[in-house]
Amino acid sequence: MPWRESSVEMERMKFILALLEDGESFAQICHRFGISRQTGYTWKRRFEAEGTRGLADRRPMARTHPNATDEGLADQMVDLRKKHPSWGPKKIRAVLVKQAPTAAWPAPSTIGAVLQRRGMVASRQPRLRVPPSPTERAQATSPNIVWTVHHKGSFDLINGRCYPLTLCDLASHYLLKCEALPSTSEAEARPHLEAAFREYGLPERIRSDNGTPFAASQAPGGLTHLSIWWIKLGISLERIALGHPEQNGAHERMHRTLKAEAITPGRSDMIEQQRAFDVFRRVYNLERPHEGLGQRIPADVYRRSWRPYPVELAELEYPEGMSRRQVADAGSFSFAGERIFLTKLLAGETIGVQPRTDSRWDVYFGPVWVGQLYLQEKTWHLQSRQPTSVLPAQESVVERAGLVDARGGA
Repeated sequence: MPWRESSVEMERMKFILALLEDGESFAQICHRFGISRQTGYTWKRRFEAEGTRGLADRRPMARTHPNATDEGLADQMVDLRKKHPSWGPKKIRAVLVKQAPTAAWPAPSTIGAVLQRRGMVASRQPRLRVPPSPTERAQATSPNIVWTVHHKGSFDLINGRCYPLTLCDLASHYLLKCEALPSTSEAEARPHLEAAFREYGLPERIRSDNGTPFAASQAPGGLTHLSIWWIKLGISLERIALGHPEQNGAHERMHRTLKAEAITPGRSDMIEQQRAFDVFRRVYNLERPHEGLGQRIPADVYRRSWRPYPVELAELEYPEGMSRRQVADAGSFSFAGERIFLTKLLAGETIGVQPRTDSRWDVYFGPVWVGQLYLQEKTWHLQSRQPTSVLPAQESVVERAGLVDARGGA
């Protein structure tokens, strides 16, 4: 049977030709071709003894095997991997089975081996494993219970700098928004969040980090104009602990895929970058299987919220026994005949004041604790810190509607 030149033999022939050229040492050439010096000497010796035939593979097993993967199927696996470089064997198999259910697709482990043989798998650095967070967070047992929002780290474009805003439904992994923005300001983010509310309805909770524009480190309760708006829409605030991005792990994992497929490298300008984000979002929602969804796509799981975006914001409700106060334009409110400064962020808003003891009163904006009044030397003072606890007397919006039981099940 005549010798047939394959990609393996071609690569080894390139190695031999490199040896015949001057300029590099034997060790440097071996390093460039990714082989050991022992392997390099073996190829050199075989070529000198047998010519090009000596560069053919010499496996200690049969050239054919009854369970070998069909080359046509292997080619389809490789083609899909080239189209989506970040997809692993499980996702590739799920898509191929959906496209051709009757084909004899191999197990994910076999697909992984095929991709490795074809040079489609890069070695990974070991990842740091962290223990699960003790912070209690809502369980996203169905769509629209928890949405997650984040600003992906900024990066350079050829002309300018981009600050991506991403919004996701936690239960379905559906990517609601992926927007290329010129800054992390509230003015840039709010129109896109409002567009999401109008298109998909309102979630029960929004989980965010403690960065701009979702939280303010110095304001009472960490409030911002954005979070105040969410509270008035009946959305609960859920913030991860400082310095613990793993508490929003699903969103961070999506960002890693976003970076690989739509950010590296950055596009020429904001318009081109947004086009790349739009393509990524379509593939992520409509084509990419998710292991956490049983290899289904997010579009098959997500459904629109039953809570529409309101035409007008409703007045905040406070439990019985909590007195209401109006915050003036200067950011202060009246209590026991005194003017107490709170924050200008809440100018024109209604707050609740609840007695704890005769000399201490808790101050709330909706369900968020924003401070405590205390009496000292016959003068009332306000102490503020950062908790965002929900009042025990208040039920969630979903529970009030009778759509879920107390455990959050549908």
